Amino acid sequence: MLGDARPMDNGCIQLTSDAPFKEGLAYSETKLDLEQFFEISYDIYLGNKDEGADGMTFIVHNDSREYMSYGSWGECMGYGQFNPQNPGVFPSIAIEFDTYQNPIQNDPASDHVAFHDDGNSWHSEHWNNNDPQFNLEDDYLHDFTFRWQPDINRVTFFLDGEVVYEATVDLINDIFDGSNMVIWGFAASTG
Repeated sequence: MLGDARPMDNGCIQLTSDAPFKEGLAYSETKLDLEQFFEISYDIYLGNKDEGADGMTFIVHNDSREYMSYGSWGECMGYGQFNPQNPGVFPSIAIEFDTYQNPIQNDPASDHVAFHDDGNSWHSEHWNNNDPQFNLEDDYLHDFTFRWQPDINRVTFFLDGEVVYEATVDLINDIFDGSNMVIWGFAASTG
């Protein structure tokens, strides 16, 4: 765990507290082998305050900083970048669970889920179940699953059983420059 992340008594990890300018990260000590099929499932909790800022990301990366890799706080959610001095997590893919509208990142007015790569937090597409009132800060646990199918180069992200992002991409060669062993975990931040 890095930054403000702390273990909880119930076996969960609190990435950030309900306070301004916090950033927490938790990476698995076991790397993923992208030559193998896998699914990773977790329950995530994004609070109970509407307009809570900013959200969290699930990250898969091969950044040279390894387990010390992080991006900027606030709207970059511990993954992305504000400026070239902090390059974000690179090379990488991430799925964000965004609870606050940041127009500079092209966010819609509602909470949403979006896919990112290479430490970039700006996105042109998002998923909010076509609901302009979509709310992730509903005081519930949400089931998140990441599936990788190397035989067809398919990445799929699920939230509460619904596909929120799916694409065909050669992660090993197009994202991770030939490396099949990658680090994975979660980052979150407040603004």
